[in-house]
Amino acid sequence: MPASCGGRSPDSPVCAPAEQTKPPLNSSLRAFGERVRTRRQELGWSQEVAAHEIGVHWTHLSQVERGQRSPRLENILRFAAGLRTTPGALLDGLPVPSE
Repeated sequence: MPASCGGRSPDSPVCAPAEQTKPPLNSSLRAFGERVRTRRQELGWSQEVAAHEIGVHWTHLSQVERGQRSPRLENILRFAAGLRTTPGALLDGLPVPSE
């Protein structure tokens, strides 16, 4: 197994080549995910540590950070609390989806 797969199967979505990864669902989710990732990195946390603090699985956090998952309101509140910030800091000024 390639070292970059962290012990996972090379067929795992985590180990998919960059060109095979899914794009963000929309610009709002991409921007939200960037804010979540930035805040996590400001805290110096890995995805695993942040996911534990937030109360979600690390794969869920990863999908949100990449804009591939649209979190429910309850989870946005969990993300904010777990990342020691406010929901507004994660949401204010996000682009409105065109749909």
